[in-house]
Amino acid sequence: MRPVPRLHHEHAERRVGAFRILYVCTGGVCRSPMAERLTRHELTLRLGGDAETEISVESAGTWGHEGAPMETHAAEILAEFGADSTGFVGRELLDDHVIEADLVLTATRDHRAQVISMGHDAGLRTFTLKEFTRLVRAIDPATLPDSIGPGALSERARVLVRAAAALRGWLLAASPEADEVDDPYGAPLGMFRNCGEEIFDALDPIVTALTGVSRVRV
Repeated sequence: MRPVPRLHHEHAERRVGAFRILYVCTGGVCRSPMAERLTRHELTLRLGGDAETEISVESAGTWGHEGAPMETHAAEILAEFGADSTGFVGRELLDDHVIEADLVLTATRDHRAQVISMGHDAGLRTFTLKEFTRLVRAIDPATLPDSIGPGALSERARVLVRAAAALRGWLLAASPEADEVDDPYGAPLGMFRNCGEEIFDALDPIVTALTGVSRVRV
């Protein structure tokens, strides 16, 4: 078996400031906002009130409903997780969103392709959500820098992205569809609940890897 490449933090991209995550779907009112707000919720649970100063989380849609509220069922599912949907405003994906993001996580492979096609050296920091989860699970946490101290969390997160990118050609999905989250738009509440659970199950190990803090199980 060929050895799995390991990437250490001295090779990480040298960006500064808060680490920025961008979730992308089609309309920007269902999947990506659920992922955005669930991630924010989980970060706050693990990092406390200063979470947003360390990691910024936003969303947009490739055919985004600019200025639109979150889909009602999506907001209801967020409430079931204890996450906050207030103040959400839909956005259409723009070049600046991609340029500013340290990590872009998309619902499907088509969304990933659209983001990468925008340029801005997005290829190494753009994944589908479930693809990134699959890669993150294969990364030894001991190879990541510590998350404690000024700027340490951002450095750890950027190293994680580079390590996942290095693994992409080595670890393949069981099927292409396994890396995708289907669109629940227009579906009954139960389908949104399934989608919310799928998104949460995917992002939980990502947040753990980013922060070095596991979720407290109750």
